[in-house]
Amino acid sequence: MDYKNIYRAWLEDPSIDEASKEELRALEGNEEEIKDRFYTPLAFGTAGLRGKLGAGTNRMNMYTVGAACEGLARFIESQGQDAKDRGVSIAYDVRHFSKEFSILSAEILAAHGIHVYIHTECQPTPLLSYTVRKTDSFAGIMVTASHNPKEYNGYKVYNDEGSQILDDWAKAIESEIGLVISYGDIKRLAYEEGKEQGLIEEIAQDLIEDYIQDILELPIHDQSIDKNIKIVYSPLNGAGNKLVRRIFRERGFDNIHIVKEQENPDPDFTTIGYPNPEDPKAFALSEKLGKEVGADLLFATDPDSDRCALEVRNSEGDFVFFDGNKVGALIGYYIISERQAKGTLPENGAVLKSIVTGDLLAAIAEDYGVECFEVLTGFKNIAAPVNEWDETGEFEYLYGFEESIGYNPSKFVRDKDAVSSAMMIAEMAAFYRAQGKSLLDVLDELYEEYGYYNNRLKSTVLEGIDGKEKINRIMEEFRANPLEKIADMTLDEVIDYERDDTGLPKSNVLRYFYDDGSWYAIRPSGTEPKIKVYMYSVGEDLEDSERKLTAFENATDDVFASVQ
Repeated sequence: MDYKNIYRAWLEDPSIDEASKEELRALEGNEEEIKDRFYTPLAFGTAGLRGKLGAGTNRMNMYTVGAACEGLARFIESQGQDAKDRGVSIAYDVRHFSKEFSILSAEILAAHGIHVYIHTECQPTPLLSYTVRKTDSFAGIMVTASHNPKEYNGYKVYNDEGSQILDDWAKAIESEIGLVISYGDIKRLAYEEGKEQGLIEEIAQDLIEDYIQDILELPIHDQSIDKNIKIVYSPLNGAGNKLVRRIFRERGFDNIHIVKEQENPDPDFTTIGYPNPEDPKAFALSEKLGKEVGADLLFATDPDSDRCALEVRNSEGDFVFFDGNKVGALIGYYIISERQAKGTLPENGAVLKSIVTGDLLAAIAEDYGVECFEVLTGFKNIAAPVNEWDETGEFEYLYGFEESIGYNPSKFVRDKDAVSSAMMIAEMAAFYRAQGKSLLDVLDELYEEYGYYNNRLKSTVLEGIDGKEKINRIMEEFRANPLEKIADMTLDEVIDYERDDTGLPKSNVLRYFYDDGSWYAIRPSGTEPKIKVYMYSVGEDLEDSERKLTAFENATDDVFASVQ
């Protein structure tokens, strides 16, 4: 059935509400918009669902989310009574329809006799991971679109270890979703009735207190740090406000200033538009307040508070943005070096990073006798070895991160965690401040010792069907015609993670390594209509590393321009 017939079928479907039909009728004559909404079903994969809100098969709405949850419920039923009894933990962020989608999910699961644990107000994503583990749930659902614009929402599924599902679960759930023939087939048990029957259980504050207390067990240093360090924090109108501020307060960091315009939940993200703290523009209001109060550090967390971004004041009083590679390497260095200094660094300690993350932490880890493992992009892939080590004891997890400002210094959460990471960054900065050093100073020391590691990221947005097809053509052009020579760098090795035997699951990622240790990678985003180029250089100094990055950028830009 083509998109026009599916569009008409929605207009005639008695299970579709009248408001959705009115929204669709208003599109009459807008062929491109109708096509975009109906040319494909919203794909369910290892990231669950993510898309724009609105009526249509390629949109996030009560029907597409309902079908996904019906598929999840049937999958859980197929796993037996124990899986149903262990149940599903649910949480949601601040976005439009996040609460409605979470309640819908609870009602569908309860209708299948599956126990539900549900948070009753917006919460950070890492708390959902923690909840799954704490309640021994069989699965988890987090309703969030992370840092996407306000038009988006998403539906992430977690396994019983508290990490996002991998391909085995995703394919099984997707198969069950494919058997949902009609939206009218989706079972629902009214929320209040589910509560009365004991199938829907609202999560008490006690569990959140346990999460806070577990984070407060993470510090390496407490007495020998300068807790008077001055911090500006912005939740970017997301879910991090209460818990991040609580952690700072509990640790004794009292010199905290909140960006008032971005303090409270706002699903429209009125003050920022694109609520991604990976973009330095997200710090505009934080920098203004930081100047006023003389802040040392600026923190920002994204809407679901799994990502944490940082700016540091330099000696001229300006704020310098630290990308995820810099922050991630600093946290890893602090954990490894200070645990060694305290005699608590295990002999089988290990850190993890993604294949598109920089190599500075790997160099540091090698120096300290710590294993550094590379995994595919996505924190589910960082969590997977940790889940295995729980069983085998082969390695002891110390820390994991990826360049997209996602870090996790704990074992009790199996996802990136801005709450515990914010605390660890503040502790780290306060520790070095007590020694008369800023994080800029520490980073320079690392460059002096290990080499000047630098990086640049370029994202190109290509939306819709045409955009998706062009992304495919760009990937194939790079595959077919590798850039053998860029400036004075000669191609040394190519890894195609989709076609080569790398020991990792197949993934549409290409990496090109050059003879000086510099490299770049290219991959389509798994959650947004983007293709990304990750560029990494190792230079003698800043100027040398920047020169190499510019050469990479110019060369890859030329390839992009050549693909029509």
